[in-house]
Amino acid sequence: MEEFLGLKDPILPFSGILHGGDLGDRSKGSMLSEVKKLLCLAGPLVFGFLLQNLVQMVSVMFVGHLGELELAAAAVATSFANVTGFSFLFGLASSLDTLCGQAFGAGRHLLLGVHKQRAMLALSLASVPVAAVWAFTGEILVWCGQDPEIAGSAGRYIRWLIPALFAYGPLQCHVRFLHSQSAVAPVMLSSGAAALAHPAVCWLLVRRLGLGSRGAALANGVSYLANLAVLALHVRLSPSCKDTWQGFSREALRGVASFLKLAVPSALMMCIEGWSFELLLLLSGLLPHPKLEMAVLSICFNVNTFAFMVSSGLGVAISIRVSNELGAGRPQAARLATRVVKLLAFCVGMLQGLVVLLLRNILGHAYSNSKEVTKHTARMLPLVAASIMLDCQQCALSGVVRGCGRQKRGAFINLAAYYLVGIPAAVTFAFVCHLRGMGLWFGLLCGLGVQAILLLFITLCINWDKEALMAMDRVSSSTTPAPEELPTLNN
Repeated sequence: MEEFLGLKDPILPFSGILHGGDLGDRSKGSMLSEVKKLLCLAGPLVFGFLLQNLVQMVSVMFVGHLGELELAAAAVATSFANVTGFSFLFGLASSLDTLCGQAFGAGRHLLLGVHKQRAMLALSLASVPVAAVWAFTGEILVWCGQDPEIAGSAGRYIRWLIPALFAYGPLQCHVRFLHSQSAVAPVMLSSGAAALAHPAVCWLLVRRLGLGSRGAALANGVSYLANLAVLALHVRLSPSCKDTWQGFSREALRGVASFLKLAVPSALMMCIEGWSFELLLLLSGLLPHPKLEMAVLSICFNVNTFAFMVSSGLGVAISIRVSNELGAGRPQAARLATRVVKLLAFCVGMLQGLVVLLLRNILGHAYSNSKEVTKHTARMLPLVAASIMLDCQQCALSGVVRGCGRQKRGAFINLAAYYLVGIPAAVTFAFVCHLRGMGLWFGLLCGLGVQAILLLFITLCINWDKEALMAMDRVSSSTTPAPEELPTLNN
């Protein structure tokens, strides 16, 4: 346990935690304090991410009870939307974990508002070509070999998702802006309000107004816009944001290119992983009985995504801690946070996997009334449980990478893990070994395993003093109307 947490490392000032004496007591206090900090951040983050994910999940549930074709079409459309739009915008916004987090740790509060404005501008511009692609989704899916009936229905569904796209980007910018300041409660509360109202919005549009699956897609945009409005009002009116947000500034227009240097690798790091998941769902459309396979995999992906929100909360929490400490010039505090989060991620992953195993015969009924779909889902969920355990580790380690601003390395790791190992293995198991949907998930497990191992190796090799100096250099090179003095490096 001591070696796992790095407490015997002679480089650390708190080595010898379990060897008695005052130094050991102080070390225990430091470790427990870090655990409390991570849990206080991760708790609201987890609830916030879960509540945000409920919006899409509830929409899929409403569509699922309209019929098997509608469920399969909504799954394909959501998959395509994530591949080409939502994951890309999410990745671009995640660069604020580094930029805003390190600026806040360094005491350069004005920079946070400038970075947020740059991100909103970049994400809004990026949404325009994405919306143009979404308009022709049905034709694209047919060209990719999907069932024409499913493709046509998916094309109609995703066109009604376009309003959600333009609300999603600014929403994520506000979320990351507040997260970097450890202001996680407002995000959780606004997400909760949107999630509570979303079933009523879905019922109104789907049932009352008779829009069917189109109403479920449109409901996403309504809920995202409401969430964005609440957070924007909080940033504008809350005293806690008076130092980090002082209105719109022309300074945001000057550093867009420098923002993109970090934002693009951040987007690639997120998208490369997300695309591999969605590609597997598209590949399921080429299997025998595509409606059944796609319906089952869509349920499994939704369960996995729901659990991923918990892991992602822990990943964002460690990203905040690492970026803040590096920006403040405290590299050893960032190192301790990294050691602690490894143990927390292991415990959380095991707990999540156990819950999925225990509920494997129940979860499918929440998405479908078909006995065949729920039966096949129950067979797949043990594999989902295994992937959730690995996912929790890689989320925590990816958060460390983002906190350090090492997104380029993360992107290369994800590329190797999923496209050199995971996807080829999935194709082999599914189409050569004839394991079908289960084979696709076996390949995914292979990719997750390689990703977790490579990320662990990278984090073990981090030079924390060097990372702190690089963080200071990144903050000092940013444009701001009122430069402030940078902190000195504290060991």
